[in-house]
Amino acid sequence: MSDAAMQSDVVVVGCGIAGLAAAVAAQQGGARVIVLERAPEDERGGNTRYTGAWLRMKSVDEVSDDFTEHFAVNAGGYLDPSLVHETSKDRGNWPPNLRAMSFADPEVVATFAEEAPKTLNWLQGFGVRFEKLEVPFLTSVQPRMAPHGGGFALVEALATAFGKKGGIIHYSTAAQSLIQNDDGAVTGVRATGPRNKPLEYRGKTVILGCGGFEGNAEMMSRYLGPRSLFLRSMSKGCHYNKGEGIAMALAIGAAPCGDFGSFHASPMDPRSDRAGPSIYIYPQGILVNQNGQRFVDEGPGPTDETYEGVTREINAQPGGIAYAILDTTLAKVAHPESVVRSEVPPYQSDTLAGLAEQLKMPPDALEATVAAYNHACVPGHYDEATMDGLATRGITPRKSNWARPITQAPFIAYPIISSIVLTFGGLRVTPQAQVVNQQGDVIPGLYAAGETMGLYYRNYTGATSVLKGAVFGRIAGMDAAKANRV
Repeated sequence: MSDAAMQSDVVVVGCGIAGLAAAVAAQQGGARVIVLERAPEDERGGNTRYTGAWLRMKSVDEVSDDFTEHFAVNAGGYLDPSLVHETSKDRGNWPPNLRAMSFADPEVVATFAEEAPKTLNWLQGFGVRFEKLEVPFLTSVQPRMAPHGGGFALVEALATAFGKKGGIIHYSTAAQSLIQNDDGAVTGVRATGPRNKPLEYRGKTVILGCGGFEGNAEMMSRYLGPRSLFLRSMSKGCHYNKGEGIAMALAIGAAPCGDFGSFHASPMDPRSDRAGPSIYIYPQGILVNQNGQRFVDEGPGPTDETYEGVTREINAQPGGIAYAILDTTLAKVAHPESVVRSEVPPYQSDTLAGLAEQLKMPPDALEATVAAYNHACVPGHYDEATMDGLATRGITPRKSNWARPITQAPFIAYPIISSIVLTFGGLRVTPQAQVVNQQGDVIPGLYAAGETMGLYYRNYTGATSVLKGAVFGRIAGMDAAKANRV
């Protein structure tokens, strides 16, 4: 590898949607760009490669109605009202502690919403086609779109465009630490190549778009706790996300942002070999743990807005596993492909006792749980596509919607564990995707996008992760190219 190949204007870390959007945008701005990718070429793209890449958009020109509202409701914890008030001022007049504080910056969110349509239109210029998802869930509150071909199509379109214009991607190369000059500006990346060879990449700016830390057991345990052991990655792209982008920026004083103790959880079938084997059919029946006991309201609200909270409750159960128990009547839904995305058939038995034996749980406990639940169900109108209010009475936990007795054999069960789709904790950035330090000052030459950039708290704003990577990757690339010309 020549010295010329190690020198560029912009060094991008990561080859998913955030990194590739940044690389292509910087290249379009006239910058020479090098991309570092931990994965080999045939697995490039991180989580983006394996996701359906759902987008919280009404059309390519309009975000969902609740886009900024959802972020505002989940902006952080109990924030100091006096500091929150300061966010109404011009950003240049924010006090330093506010600029470095960990919360969902309303200016960043506003930029996200404003730039999302522009970004999708930009992506269409590379041949990406977007389509509306008609039935993403049985009960869908907000519209969803997706690129035709999912995240893989995004990776291939941008990587191809980048390569055609002379862009270089160094595969099987992992960033390790940032290089700074005497003035504190970031001027490059130290990395490890094949066979543990140390490498250095120099540039006027560095863009971190290398995901979260789902693939780093030490960071997972440190931030999420010992129950992280029961989590399984939603896709094998997660295993390439080692958190080095976050760690090496924090090591030079970058400010954190996002909820480091939480993550985007999704219910999945642990038996499946495919990426994204989600199980959303549980609201039609009940959820029981390994002891045969219910532990959560299975129908608290629209599935697309509540499955994350339910899934976290599953992770808190013994062994981090639960089972959706249904009968043959309950399992018949209008759009089965939207609620069961596993290729593995459910467990099935003509008796609840027989089903319990297959699940290795006490048969009498499961029978008693189902009997108590059935007794708590009351007559009423059932509608799988709306919040029907058909709730149980006199039982804890309550089931708020779609409560119908489990009586018709054969009985079936789907095992469900919590998958980890992405981590919430990352780096604090400005609306231009510039990383700031703990004093609230921009770290010159350093940008972050995608999951390396922190934004989520409490509840994930569904169908925004890939979109966030595309939007702020593009912003970072354009700004970095502009800085290079100065």
